[in-house]
Parts: sequence; C-alpha cells; structure tokens
Amino acid sequence: MRPFLLLASRAEDEAADDEYAAFLRLTGLAEHELRRVRMEAGPLPELHLDDYSGVLLGGGPYNSSDPPEEKSAAQRRVEAELQPLLNEVVARDLPFLGACYGIGTLGVHQGGVVDRTYGEPVSCVPIVLTSAGQADPVLDGVPEVFDALVGHKEACRVLPPSAALLATSAACPVQMFRIGQNVYATQFHPELDVAGVVTRARVYQHAGYFPPAELEELIARLRTAVVSEPGRVLANFVARYA
Repeated sequence: MRPFLLLASRAEDEAADDEYAAFLRLTGLAEHELRRVRMEAGPLPELHLDDYSGVLLGGGPYNSSDPPEEKSAAQRRVEAELQPLLNEVVARDLPFLGACYGIGTLGVHQGGVVDRTYGEPVSCVPIVLTSAGQADPVLDGVPEVFDALVGHKEACRVLPPSAALLATSAACPVQMFRIGQNVYATQFHPELDVAGVVTRARVYQHAGYFPPAELEELIARLRTAVVSEPGRVLANFVARYA
C-alpha cells in the first residue's frame, strides 16, 4: 500500500504531535503509512502525489480570509505552496480530505466565499448530513445527526459552485462538502475527541478562540461531550483509498 500524506501547519509541538497521533489512531495507519509534513517549519518538499494513496490536510491557527498584510510570512508561504498542490488534486480528482483549515483553503481555491460570518466557539455541536452526505461512501455508517467538535474563526459562507454539500449545522451552514468524487473538506474536526480538544484549548488559550480567563470553565463544559462518530470519516476515507 502506498502511504498517505498528512500536511500539518501547527507550530506548537504539543498540538502538532497530538494531531498526528489522533490521525494515526482513527485511520488505523502506522507511522510509516502516514507521512507527516509540517508545512509551517519550512518550505514544502518536492511531492509526487502518485506516491501517495491520499492527502490529508490538518487544521491550525491560520485563517484563509485574513487580509494578506495580517498573515505571517509562514502562512503566506504555506498558502502559496498549497495552491499548485490543490490545482493538481482537483484537476486529477485525487483523494484529499481537509479538516477545518482545509475547508477554508479548498473553499477559497474553488471559488467559495470564506469569512467570519459563521465562526463557531470551541464546542460540541450537532452535525446534520444532507441527502448527498447520507449517500456518500466516506460518510458510510455515520448517523444522519451526530455530535462533533468545532472551534473556528472563519467558515465557508457561500459554497463553491462545483461543490456538493454533505453536512451542515444550525450555526454553520457548510460543515462538509465534496468536489468531484474524491476531494473532501470538513469544518468540524473528524480527528478530535474530548481529550484532544482539551489539549488544544490549553495550547491555544491565548489565540483568540475564547477569553483566556474562561479556560477552565470551557474545559469543564467540553468534558461532558460525547463524541463517537466523526472519526468514522477518517477511517472510511483510508479504507476507500488505501
């Protein structure tokens, strides 16, 4: 089996390593089967997508819709390097799944509108599958309504014209979409469980997702969440394309 590729952008080692561990656990892949590239650490190495079964793009603190002058040099570089990769992924309809930051990146790339209209606080929310989502193989076995963890400053306000809407929620209309047959993006975090979101809340306490003084209160609320279904998305993705 060809390995899968995880493109990561979290600069904080604790969050980055926890994210990688979560993708490994939920996909069932071994480390040699999921190659991680930390894009924020340096220029993207030369990648030949035919060497991989599929590409995963993790979340992170970047916001696609921020004005260019407010983006760090690292973010501007990462976005420039992702453009040709996404061009190839979409043109060839290669297996791809972007989570959180991935939906902003792919949404902008495909002509959608991404802004701060539908940002969501760090929380557990009900996600509802559309009829297209209920029929999609990557969502096989996922209930029509399920709880997932979210936390984002921006979201896709207008779906890309070429996209099929797969999942939605009351506060964020675009929670998952598909381009072509094999290119996916989610706003919710398919890799996150309660322990993972608590880790990220601590790491990103001062990143503007919530008032820093409310950290322990937020963690107490998060610990009551029951999140069992989103990981199926990752398992199904890998099972389909391995």
